[in-house]
Amino acid sequence: MAFPRQRLREWLAGHEQAFQHFGGVTDTVVVDNAKAMVLTHTRGAITWHPTYVDFAGYYGFRPWACAPYRPQTKGKVESGVKYVARNALAGKRFHSWAHLNAWLLEWATTIADQRVHGTTHEVPATRFAQEALTPLDGRPPYAWMHVRERVVASDALVSIDGSRYSVPAHLAGTTVTVREHATDFTIWAHGTLVARHPRQARHQVRMDPAHYAGLLRVDQTPLAAAPPQHDPRYVGHGVVAVRDLAVYEQYAALAAEVAA
Repeated sequence: MAFPRQRLREWLAGHEQAFQHFGGVTDTVVVDNAKAMVLTHTRGAITWHPTYVDFAGYYGFRPWACAPYRPQTKGKVESGVKYVARNALAGKRFHSWAHLNAWLLEWATTIADQRVHGTTHEVPATRFAQEALTPLDGRPPYAWMHVRERVVASDALVSIDGSRYSVPAHLAGTTVTVREHATDFTIWAHGTLVARHPRQARHQVRMDPAHYAGLLRVDQTPLAAAPPQHDPRYVGHGVVAVRDLAVYEQYAALAAEVAA
């Protein structure tokens, strides 16, 4: 899978999608000191991001970070990156991230997994089928959550990561709690869930019409189930006079003579 950024949530989502694709978890996962997961790494002493440590414990794998400035510890990883760039992506154009990821999945399963690997001299799909993975056993996705507070703007929208999401209009001006999950946001006010929105790309606005219901009503009359054919509150102003169009032509001619 390809992602537009390298934040912790993208790394966790990538891990989980790999586990689901292969149907299990490896004993060890090797990472390249990405700041989202490895806070510090000096002389063999590694400080992992606590969320990543919890994630590894949840799935039961051992995280292992490459030694800094030691390319021989990750040479095969770098070779794999070059192989993807030169074979899967070179000369290709994609109209969306979904399009890119669909192609990467097709390429991996029909081309990369079926070739004879240059190091093992085996077909990767055949070799991988012989490996033993820790089964997922129907395990639900990792419940990762990042909590923050936001002030609701006057238009009942909350700004989160470059996009805006609606909450019930009566919360405008108040402070709400945003809980960021792997694929969506939940917004809470005084301990009560008031909104849930799927994650959007940057510079998007996600509005739930129900959050603005009734704002334009000036009385307490219940909304009709269907558009009304006649509004009993309408006040008539008499009958509009109907004249022959020739009358207007006469007035136009008279106005032309006066102007001359």
